[in-house]
Amino acid sequence: MSSFMSKRFWTEGLGSFVLAILLALTVRWAFVEAYMIPTNSMMPTLMSNDHIFVNKLIYGIRWPFSSKWIMKWSAPKRGDLIVFRRDGDQSPFYIKRVVGVPGDRVYIENNHVYVNEAVLERRLPNPTEQRRWGHHFDSKEYELWMEILSDQAYGVLYGREGPQSAPIGPVTVPFGSYFVLGDHRDLADDSRTWAPARFVKEDAIIGRASMVWLSCDETLPVVPFLCDPREIRWDRFFRFVN
Repeated sequence: MSSFMSKRFWTEGLGSFVLAILLALTVRWAFVEAYMIPTNSMMPTLMSNDHIFVNKLIYGIRWPFSSKWIMKWSAPKRGDLIVFRRDGDQSPFYIKRVVGVPGDRVYIENNHVYVNEAVLERRLPNPTEQRRWGHHFDSKEYELWMEILSDQAYGVLYGREGPQSAPIGPVTVPFGSYFVLGDHRDLADDSRTWAPARFVKEDAIIGRASMVWLSCDETLPVVPFLCDPREIRWDRFFRFVN
């Protein structure tokens, strides 16, 4: 009897373990994946050591471990926060905001962004927006503005005394590509600086950022992708991003 129970334990237990692994891999491949933000180039929306969930099903579904699509049902829109690789499957992950979609004409002058000849509106943050983002950066060094794109308002940072970025464009976004910017305009490495390959190809896009599920000021020295429990940013837990 004990031999039978032992055999049953190993067969059923092993089966459950394998099933759990396959389920986890399926979720990671097709639906959602976790990433850690390595820099402050997306402040104030995202900060270094924010851990985010990325919706990999939002634009379509790919073959496992491949950039080739099985089926696509939507495309990135202006304002989407996309996670992507620039130079193939072995390059680092990037996260930026889509500003120009295929066919758009984009240029930047005097720190103002123009899409199809229309300047993106900017306004000062209201008290709620200031409370949400204002304490995460040095307000003496940087100025917070709310930029509006496709009826969506999001925070962007500009240095108070830094030089204005050099004029860019006008450039026309090619078919199957996107023009992207970081929200921290003085710090971000993005389509302004990637010339001549300014654009993100659609096949390089992994998904759209959806939520911060963990955040910390510092990670563990021996395991740099794990948060130091003493340095948790509790106010950023389970925060949806846009």
